[in-house]
Amino acid sequence: MLGEIFRFLLEIVFTLFGAALIARAWMHAIRLHPFNPLARAVYQATNWLVTPLRKIIPAGNKIDWTSLVAAWLSALIYLVLIWLVAIGALIPLELLPAAMGSALVMAAKWALNLVVWLTLIQAVLSWVNPMAPMMPLLQALTDPMLNPIRRILPRTSIDFSPLVLLIVAQIVLMVLARLSYGLMGI
Repeated sequence: MLGEIFRFLLEIVFTLFGAALIARAWMHAIRLHPFNPLARAVYQATNWLVTPLRKIIPAGNKIDWTSLVAAWLSALIYLVLIWLVAIGALIPLELLPAAMGSALVMAAKWALNLVVWLTLIQAVLSWVNPMAPMMPLLQALTDPMLNPIRRILPRTSIDFSPLVLLIVAQIVLMVLARLSYGLMGI
């Protein structure tokens, strides 16, 4: 039981931290102002890892490679710790390439979960309080994914693009879950 509790706590901490790293890269891509309160919170939570990595891996003009590599490293550390808790030993060297691939899939799952949550929050807020102070930020984060869907869908009085994005994200999450199990031989 103690192992299950520890695995649960590891999952919560690493998922939140990984999502923050993905959000940091996302905010960099959409050029969110660094003095935005959410951006400042994310930067403060992730600077301890991203700042030293920037000396080795610079951020690109459009893509913040440092934050993405930090998310991948966090996923790799998470998988190693989960293996350590479950098996009681470190991952064997022959499984390290599979663990590295699984860490990449895990970071992609964190990104998709972030998309799902931000889209859900935006959809609910658009019905409950469309003038909420958080709406412009949510729109800035989700519009790059929703606008292509809006161009494809027929115009109706209800915007179905969040629903389509949620369905697509969930399908990709299912595929990634199957892929990650296959990589680790489960």
